[in-house]
Amino acid sequence: MSEADVVAHLQVRDNAKQDLKDGLALYNSETNLGLRNAWNIIQAEWKCCGVIASTDWYEALKEQVVPDRCCQEHYQNCGRNITNMFWNRGCFEKVEEWLDDNKLLLGTIGMVILVVQLLGMAFSLTLFHHIHRTGKKYDA
Repeated sequence: MSEADVVAHLQVRDNAKQDLKDGLALYNSETNLGLRNAWNIIQAEWKCCGVIASTDWYEALKEQVVPDRCCQEHYQNCGRNITNMFWNRGCFEKVEEWLDDNKLLLGTIGMVILVVQLLGMAFSLTLFHHIHRTGKKYDA
């Protein structure tokens, strides 16, 4: 990998982290229930908290609280008690690990989708040429 590729990769990572951090601020808004549910599911399933660390939530929520799903022992309002144990790894790191572990699977799925799309195009062109050769015209 060239130096320019490394710089571009790091810039993409930094931009993704910043976008995720900006999205944390929308966690408590009433119009983004899906975002709240997504963060809760990710943090509960992957045992992570925030983008890089649990302190990301402090900046986003403007107080020293985290969502309850960041707590290692989950109960109502456990995120308001700063003496609790929160998951110490950020979710960005967990997502990167998952993508790295599953890159073969993701590549295979991408190739299957590509083949299906190409076959669909080939069949549609074959049908078009067949209709065009028979000279049938359809009036709408």
